[in-house]
Amino acid sequence: MKLRNTLGSVFGAMIAFTAADGFAQGQNSVEVEAFAKRYFTDSARDIKNGNLYGGSIGYFLSNDVELALSYGEYHDIRGTYERGNTKVHGSLASLDALYHFGTPSLGLRPYISAGVGHQSLTNVHDDDKRQSLTMANIGAGLKYYFTESFYAKTSLDGQYSMEKRDNGQQGEWMAGLGLGMNFGGGKAAPVVTLEPVAELCMNADNDGVCDNIDKCPGTPANVTVDGNGCNVVAEVVRVELDVKFDFDKAQVKQNSYADIKSLADFMKQYPSTRTTVEGHTDSVGPEAYNQKLSERRASAVREVLVSEYGVEGGRIDAVGYGETRPIADNGSADGRAINRRVEAQVESHAQ
Repeated sequence: MKLRNTLGSVFGAMIAFTAADGFAQGQNSVEVEAFAKRYFTDSARDIKNGNLYGGSIGYFLSNDVELALSYGEYHDIRGTYERGNTKVHGSLASLDALYHFGTPSLGLRPYISAGVGHQSLTNVHDDDKRQSLTMANIGAGLKYYFTESFYAKTSLDGQYSMEKRDNGQQGEWMAGLGLGMNFGGGKAAPVVTLEPVAELCMNADNDGVCDNIDKCPGTPANVTVDGNGCNVVAEVVRVELDVKFDFDKAQVKQNSYADIKSLADFMKQYPSTRTTVEGHTDSVGPEAYNQKLSERRASAVREVLVSEYGVEGGRIDAVGYGETRPIADNGSADGRAINRRVEAQVESHAQ
């Protein structure tokens, strides 16, 4: 009864210890177990079936192979020899090698075992002498790991005496249950995913495109290139302004503001640009007067660009050409209307 209570205490301690750090399955781990087995004797022996209670300690030589030393004491065995109903005492010590299937993890791990044991019994016969046998062990079982370190086990073990007695060689077997814990082994190594090593980028012409994909090697320095390493031809973008004026007037008409705004927006989009606003007149009137009138017209358009649309004044020049640069025939009313104008042009390079 004391031994059973002790086993119960051991089981409780095992469950409690599984919360501790450092417990792990696998190679170099140590496994401690408490077990209870039903012992079925050979029919040739003069004893009845009983129980075996004990414990074992094992060491994992690898993730799969364990060497285990166990010791147990027999209980509830009765002799049937002449005296009858004699209480038999004894013990069994074994050294077994276990091979586990699968990898260390939670869940089931089946195993098979083989080894050698020493059995010692008293009161088997009427002479009260101790009977000792060397037994060959073979077994199989299942372990179920609830955690990394705590498991339950069911087992079936066969024993065959290696020594011949008067009543022959005994063959016996046991069915058992156990609880155990293991500790000291290393956890399974984490799977390491290696990042692909970036290919070394050789760039002889320093254009930012690796030589192995550069379709235009040897491009000059400071030249803009595309993804293939070839020169990017800059597209010339341009905006032109043509504002018309009434005869002898320098006021900008309302219908011209939209065109002036387009020029202002372009200059804001390309802040490195500059422009010259050029004023013109028709040929009616004195040449000197027309020169001044063309300058006033150019200044009027410049003022709209600066005051109304926020273009920096330093980026705009204004100049008048009077009647010297007609683009239509001043001999007709339509031609003269065309010549009363202000022109401007801005261009830039877009990639």
